[in-house]
Amino acid sequence: MGKDTGFLEYKRKNNTDVPPAERIKNFDEFHKPLDTEKRREQASRCMNCGVPFCQSAMNLGGMVTGCPLHNLIPEWNDELYRGHDEHSFARLHKTSNFPEFTGRVCPALCEKACMCGQYGDAVTVHDNELYLVETAYEKGYIKPFIPQIRSGKTVAVVGSGPAGLAVADELNHRGHKVEVFEREDEIGGLLMYGIPNMKLDKRVIRRRRKLMEEEGVVFHTGVNVGKDKKAFDVLGSFDAVVLCCGAKKERPLAVADPAKVKGVYNAVDFLTSTTKALMDSGDTTTAALTEHGGYIDAAGKNVVIVGGGDTGNDCIGTVIRHGAKTVTALEMMPKPPVERAANNPWPEWPKVLKTDYGHEEAIHVFGSDPRVFETTVKSIETDKKGALKQIETVKVTFKDGKLVEVAGTEKKIKCDLLLIAAGFIGCEDYTADEFSLKKTQRGTVLTPEGSYHVEGTKIFSAGDMRRGQSLVVWAIAEGRACAKEVDEYLMGYTN
Repeated sequence: MGKDTGFLEYKRKNNTDVPPAERIKNFDEFHKPLDTEKRREQASRCMNCGVPFCQSAMNLGGMVTGCPLHNLIPEWNDELYRGHDEHSFARLHKTSNFPEFTGRVCPALCEKACMCGQYGDAVTVHDNELYLVETAYEKGYIKPFIPQIRSGKTVAVVGSGPAGLAVADELNHRGHKVEVFEREDEIGGLLMYGIPNMKLDKRVIRRRRKLMEEEGVVFHTGVNVGKDKKAFDVLGSFDAVVLCCGAKKERPLAVADPAKVKGVYNAVDFLTSTTKALMDSGDTTTAALTEHGGYIDAAGKNVVIVGGGDTGNDCIGTVIRHGAKTVTALEMMPKPPVERAANNPWPEWPKVLKTDYGHEEAIHVFGSDPRVFETTVKSIETDKKGALKQIETVKVTFKDGKLVEVAGTEKKIKCDLLLIAAGFIGCEDYTADEFSLKKTQRGTVLTPEGSYHVEGTKIFSAGDMRRGQSLVVWAIAEGRACAKEVDEYLMGYTN
């Protein structure tokens, strides 16, 4: 414990944010780091608890609290406080392959379980992590680690999201020859095209790719396994195959089919179009994006977003940068309380109202929170050309575990652009079908309890494809655990 009284002497201080009025002019990351002295003060607030819930990943009340990677948080906070940045990063990197990703987009399950947060403000674990990894890149602590001995075993990883990258990283460092197949033109999965640039600068992903390639990982982009490349070819060419294709089968909205109605899009398709246009233009300003074109444009439109998760929030921030006329976000669930309820004590995950960056920007631009709770789309109206012009909403509630409409609460809203961010219902069928895999009722690949290995085959699966839609940190944890099982399958033991 670096400073016995640190948690008493210093108040929590987050990285500062660029004000909404300025940050909506571009798609740049907007969290500005504290100076080094202030960061060490924040690390000194860590109490080095005898039982560090922050690294526990316990399931309490049906939700996980604490880090799924079991990061050694008290250890590296102590070293960070003492100024031992290289050693501190080494302890972080021991359990976390890509802290540059989680340090940007993770909702910080660790902080929700921090002892300091029981009666006050949690330690800034998330910001400390980002400081360490960016310092490591800046000072050259991160260098290519090339195995001196190769095993002679070959592994194909299908999908390059966080789970696939973690599998590839672990198995390559173990000495196996790893090739990653990605259907998009860039690696990263939802890191690249499902998360906007202002949350995760795409140069960060390219930086990691360059490092992994220097270490020996081979990436094949623009290759759609299951369509361009058949299962027979992959299985016949590698000693093990790991499927990390995500859970990108969108939850449909019965009254609005993107394939049939002009102006209705799945959220990920919308976000992808903006990111690709930004990367093609080579400029992250909204002015450059507008000039470049070639994306689903929300400028001047009345936008309605269905879904209240992170993707819905990302859509809010993106359409505001486009110059949307209005933004409404519909959420089926009731509005959470501002503070913990009595039946939701620490260290359970806090079921409280989260006002994220997109909501803050909407409040700045339009003067009010865009969210409408306990509401969904009942019907849509189109013009003579089939283009969306209006939707009808209705209040909903849960009765006997079922969602039902509240009669007499219908309301019509102008809508030129409807974005569906209602989540996902499992992996896309074609890859699983190509490999003749059984699926669960949730649409995920079926493996034995606690295992990533499809019985009787050389096939493994990890990440959202096996777990279902989840967080980046869970995908990395799954990838690491899966890699261990693959290694044991290939070598008869694992180190």
